[in-house]
Amino acid sequence: MLSCNKSTEATATEEHHEGKKGTVELTPAQVKASQIVFGNFERKNLSEVITANGYTKLPPQNQADVSVFMAGIIKTITVIEGQYVKKGQTLATFQSVEFNNLRLQKAKLKDELQQAKSSMDYLSADFRRQKELSNEHVTAQKTFQKTSADFEALKSKIENLTQQIQIVEQTISLSGNENKATIAITAPISGYITAVEVKIGSSVSPNTSLFSIVDNAKMHVDLLVYEKDLFKIKIGQNVRFVLTNQGNQEILGKIFSIGKAFQNETKSVAVHADINNSKAGLISGMYVSALIDIGNNDVNTLPIDAVVKAEGKEFIFIREEHDEKNEKEAHDDGIQFKRIEVKTGTTQLGFVQVTPLQDIPDGVKIVIKGSYYLQSSIANAEGGDDHGH
Repeated sequence: MLSCNKSTEATATEEHHEGKKGTVELTPAQVKASQIVFGNFERKNLSEVITANGYTKLPPQNQADVSVFMAGIIKTITVIEGQYVKKGQTLATFQSVEFNNLRLQKAKLKDELQQAKSSMDYLSADFRRQKELSNEHVTAQKTFQKTSADFEALKSKIENLTQQIQIVEQTISLSGNENKATIAITAPISGYITAVEVKIGSSVSPNTSLFSIVDNAKMHVDLLVYEKDLFKIKIGQNVRFVLTNQGNQEILGKIFSIGKAFQNETKSVAVHADINNSKAGLISGMYVSALIDIGNNDVNTLPIDAVVKAEGKEFIFIREEHDEKNEKEAHDDGIQFKRIEVKTGTTQLGFVQVTPLQDIPDGVKIVIKGSYYLQSSIANAEGGDDHGH
């Protein structure tokens, strides 16, 4: 009698999970626990494509290493790694003995220039007087030649001092303000701080990189295309990228440039593609797999996990809809799924071409994740029936 009761309970459980052939019913709790996700067909170009691999990349004008123009000691730091900064923003300040010496040198040169100009006023007048006397043969020619030589030497000295002062002023202007005791280290571009290589009190020199900045706004992708496919590549073609280490996130782009030389002694050429959708989360050097669309053949696709194989056939699952009259009753009893036989085609970037072998109502919810669980439920129920019989 106990055995009979167990058999009856098993049959009831099977009937709950398996209704008519190819359907399965789950409670809302089971749907949630099995992490079933609904979706629909997506139109994608899954044919006439070239596969290529590559990396995300930034042009050199969107990267910057920040250094100082003379030696000094870091006094303050105002940024941290990951912070966004604007062009011209102060990143740190430093003090420099060389800078102070430069200011003293400028003052000394200006004094010399002023003295030279004062001497020039006297010498100019003497030069004009000696020239007049020489023309009238009143003074000796030798005296005029010496005065002329002194005049030209002083004129050359003034020009040289003026040039030296200009060079010193240009160097001092790099500090932003020569009247301050500290010198500002500013951002040459807008972007994100990726490295801070100094601390308060660090000794720095002109050959030291203190900060690194990147501007991801111009992020693009460099793809390596082999020689045999190169003639098929054209500027303007659409590209689809997948970041293999980012959960197969798909990114859209377009080719804007094609390289003119082979890369690193390989038979491949670099093809450069812009990124059309959001660049958020992308950093330079990420590995990507890409498909370059060279044709136009849009088809209905589903994620690969939406399709299951059984009995030598391929299936997807849809959620069976109920009319309004039976909606509450259906909700109380559970959620019904129906298995639909399909034919699959090309598979690319985690999606597969799917053609249903029977009509599917418009707007029906398709299971795009969790199909294997539903198929297992059907297989277990059918196995139980066979065993019972």
